[in-house]
Amino acid sequence: MSFVKPFVAMIKMLIITAYLLTRLFYSSAQNNQKVFTSDIDNFWIAYDSIKTTKDSLKQIVFIKTLYIDKGTKGLKAFMTARDYSAELWVKLIRMFPKFWTSIRPNTFTVKSYAREIEASIKKLKELYPWLKEAKIYFTIGGLRSGGTTMNDMVLIGSEIATGNASTDVSEFPNKWLEGVFKNQQSDNLVALNVHEYVHTQQKGDSKYLLGQAIKEGACDFITELVTGQLLQNNYILYGREHETDLKEQFKKEMFTPYYSNWLYNGSNATTVADLGYFMGYTICKSYYNNSIDKKQAIKEIIELNFKNEDDIERFLSNSKYYPGPLNKAELVKEFEAKEPYVVKLEPFENGDKQVDPTIKELKIVFSEPMNKKGYSLNNGSRGKNYSPVAGVVGFSDDGTSFTFKIELKPDHEYEFVITDLSFKSAEGYPLKRYEVKFKTK
Repeated sequence: MSFVKPFVAMIKMLIITAYLLTRLFYSSAQNNQKVFTSDIDNFWIAYDSIKTTKDSLKQIVFIKTLYIDKGTKGLKAFMTARDYSAELWVKLIRMFPKFWTSIRPNTFTVKSYAREIEASIKKLKELYPWLKEAKIYFTIGGLRSGGTTMNDMVLIGSEIATGNASTDVSEFPNKWLEGVFKNQQSDNLVALNVHEYVHTQQKGDSKYLLGQAIKEGACDFITELVTGQLLQNNYILYGREHETDLKEQFKKEMFTPYYSNWLYNGSNATTVADLGYFMGYTICKSYYNNSIDKKQAIKEIIELNFKNEDDIERFLSNSKYYPGPLNKAELVKEFEAKEPYVVKLEPFENGDKQVDPTIKELKIVFSEPMNKKGYSLNNGSRGKNYSPVAGVVGFSDDGTSFTFKIELKPDHEYEFVITDLSFKSAEGYPLKRYEVKFKTK
């Protein structure tokens, strides 16, 4: 008996030690994991359940319980960053059945690239030894982003990131995804992840086109150094063929706060979306090629402070992309002179305090013909309760005016803003912001 008790105690101690070592190893493995793909599997489990019923309330429950509730930290962050919800996913699944069927097998290929992605991050650290670690989350998003970042997380929307020329986009009302998928292949996943990983290292956002274009283009240029291959993005291919014209046009707009002709314009681009990425990429490439110390150049490209406009303009100058000095004030003045503006409202004047509450339509008259493809109205500072807008009639045939429906109450104040976000002249110049205020009698 004197031998058995110590033996039993020793066995218990070994079991406890083995358990603790196992937990420690498991925890370490989780902490070291850099690429997460479980959201993809969970989405398709939810998707299959959704297809078993036409009851929208049950479908919402399925996406919540089987996808969102089981989601990674990255999925939760992506939902916050892009305003995704269970209702949105159910709506998209119901609207685009052909798309989801065609994209499904592509999303499962992500796992096969996990090791290659981790190798690319290792290569990035060799080029940039100051690299801060980040984690990569592959999710199924709501068709608003192929990739973005939040803090130390790279968030990938695999339903966009894995699309290619054979993906069925026939159900979509615009050509944005068709353009994105045209030259996209599975190999682009590695490049996309490096691009987004570089974003996690950058500082701030710029208020002006030049800085934001360099911020996006820097990620593409560093990606090219990491992969050792020329990028094949749609905007890169188009940009190489039209660089001379793009370079001149970009110069006219780069010191303004207007992105819409160059960045994040997938739904309304006149040629190819996101050509500002190409311009930023070529500026960074020129900076690198004109630097003696290449490793230091990489550090300066990644660590550029995008909140500091002086730093950005100095970076542009040192890149030598544009020969000779640029007159910023003159370029801005020339740009502003070409912006269209609101001439008047009809049938009453802006600021009128005796507006007839029975009026049902309000016309905006512009200084010149507008591009009739887009419009944008925002609520005023006091919110939607002070907005009279009830519907849209549209542009006049010649594009010189825009009419919308209004609903008015007696003795009530109204306000809204006619924005530069979508209203553009036929030549592509944004409308000067115009605030409307009036009161009914």
